[in-house]
Amino acid sequence: MNVTIRPARPADGPAIAALHFRMWRETYRDLAPEDAHRVLTEPVRASRWQAMLAGDGLGHTILVAEGEGRLAGFGAAGPSSHDAFEGRAEVKFLYVDRAFKRRGIGRILLGALASDMMGFGYHGIALGVVAGNDPAIAFYESMGGRRVGAYTDPGPVWRSENFVYAWDDLEALVARSPTINRVPKEA
Repeated sequence: MNVTIRPARPADGPAIAALHFRMWRETYRDLAPEDAHRVLTEPVRASRWQAMLAGDGLGHTILVAEGEGRLAGFGAAGPSSHDAFEGRAEVKFLYVDRAFKRRGIGRILLGALASDMMGFGYHGIALGVVAGNDPAIAFYESMGGRRVGAYTDPGPVWRSENFVYAWDDLEALVARSPTINRVPKEA
């Protein structure tokens, strides 16, 4: 399958929010409390994505994966939000549409995020994965991620318990990711 990775644009906000809402609900159906499902609606996601996509982008990257003429997945990374990441860049979001799972898109996005973070001067990258999200844990471990810690997400809606997975050799992570068709950032 031909997949294109490109920087997200403000016009991508509604599609990213819809995919984020759908996949988050599916992934955390049995893990997140009912309050989180009630509060984290698609309009809330849309508002947050519009704000993120309108931001300055300094030190951050938001990428979309397109396949078969539509949004197949997205990822975002930037400076870490928690001491548990020990100064590594943080993968803040990585979601792939169910219709595109098991096609290498998650590997492509993770590698592209790592490549962008190397460009910002980072030597390592990490992410938090909710305890109990076994498919994600298996994926990150298959990509060479090492569990290096844990933390409690401060919320405000859900104080989830998270494991920290890290890669301290970004060149190796990029090398183990599939080759991508990458559209450069517009000038």
